[in-house]
Amino acid sequence: MRIGVTYPQTEYGHDPIAVRDYAQTAEALGFTHIEAYDHVLGANPDRPGGWKGPYTHESVFLEPFVLFGYLTGFTRVIEFITGVIILPQRQTALVAKQAATLDVLCGGRLRLGVGIGWNEVEYVALNQDFHTRGRRIGEQIALMRQLWTQPLVTFAGTWHTVVDAGLNPLPIQRPIPVWFGGHADAAIRRAARIGDGWMPNYPDTERARPGLDLFDRTLAEAGRARADIAFRARVPYGKGDPGVWTALIRDWETAGATHVTLNTLGSGFTRPADHLAALRRFAEAVGLSKR
Repeated sequence: MRIGVTYPQTEYGHDPIAVRDYAQTAEALGFTHIEAYDHVLGANPDRPGGWKGPYTHESVFLEPFVLFGYLTGFTRVIEFITGVIILPQRQTALVAKQAATLDVLCGGRLRLGVGIGWNEVEYVALNQDFHTRGRRIGEQIALMRQLWTQPLVTFAGTWHTVVDAGLNPLPIQRPIPVWFGGHADAAIRRAARIGDGWMPNYPDTERARPGLDLFDRTLAEAGRARADIAFRARVPYGKGDPGVWTALIRDWETAGATHVTLNTLGSGFTRPADHLAALRRFAEAVGLSKR
């Protein structure tokens, strides 16, 4: 099992040196990947009509492609995963270009995690249709995979038209692995049918069981098996109890997870140094260097 970290977007600040230190510390400790959340805009909770989302305009989010582009020059082996890019609110060919460029610059260390999101405010601001996002994402993936593997593409879909054009450079990975976030039924089925990986956010295996059962059924219906797709689970730092961490890791491994990601958000940390200390404590407690 591969164990990575969730970059603590909303609690870590945006000092460039501290951001560098986070990636280099995670890599030195033996974590295999860094996952970063995506939000382009934050809404004002006092806006007309109100706002009930978990993030506001005061929540810090570094854009994942730019963040990872910055970090690739400071790291050697740690992998980068967007967790997740809200794909239907972005232009498909541009995302394909950004991902291909990042994959080239980081030496093929990228996994593109995508999802459809929940924040209509962002969709409106980015001039995209919130209500067709679930239908559009499949076409977006099909187009991106062609753009990543063919020097010239002609594509005519419901929402996209490309006439004899292509990306240059093509990525190192052809195609770049696409992982799907979410655990609504439609998201699970989408991941099982066309994903290279699935990255839900269940708190434990017991509450994941109905979703895992649907995942396995859909894989079978699509002629696929667990061996054909990666599966990432999350482990919260929580109160800092190593017994809880090791039990969760064991349970997720038994459930078939290929990757887990440590999440230090929501643990009461107020400084970058607190998050780095948590990474060190976790790595030592689970014997990361011995894996």
